[in-house]
Amino acid sequence: MKIVIAAIGKMRPGAEKDLTERYCQRAAQLARGIGFSGPETLEYDEARARQAAGRRNQEAAKLLGVGAAAGHRIAFDEGGKALTTRQFAGKLGAWRDQGAASCALLIGGPDGHGKEVLERADLVLALGAMTWPHMLARAMIAEQVYRAMTVLAGHPYHRD
Repeated sequence: MKIVIAAIGKMRPGAEKDLTERYCQRAAQLARGIGFSGPETLEYDEARARQAAGRRNQEAAKLLGVGAAAGHRIAFDEGGKALTTRQFAGKLGAWRDQGAASCALLIGGPDGHGKEVLERADLVLALGAMTWPHMLARAMIAEQVYRAMTVLAGHPYHRD
């Protein structure tokens, strides 16, 4: 199952980008051996509409274009559900085992997701109750994909 991290906004060179790339590389090394590929990262420019609702809708169209080819979509939103790492890994593993072709992890822009993204997502997750910068959220999501790969590969988990 192919994993895609699709986000609104472009990362600039720096610590957040380096960290995101490092976790994506580490995840990719494990992924091959357990029925996954990726994670691939895709970035889209922020919308230019004057109103926040218009920006969210324009950005939703971009993200749902990625998700159209995905077997499943996970949208990250402050109102989403909190999962443990094991639960997240279990969800990815179950979708893989059911034969899903891919899973798109969708990160909205500064105004959040358009309504359509949240409605069409198979799962809406939060990264916790606090607000995180979008660029740091990408690194956190990439790290959780890596950690999920370690759990699914049977590596010792730090909580055991």
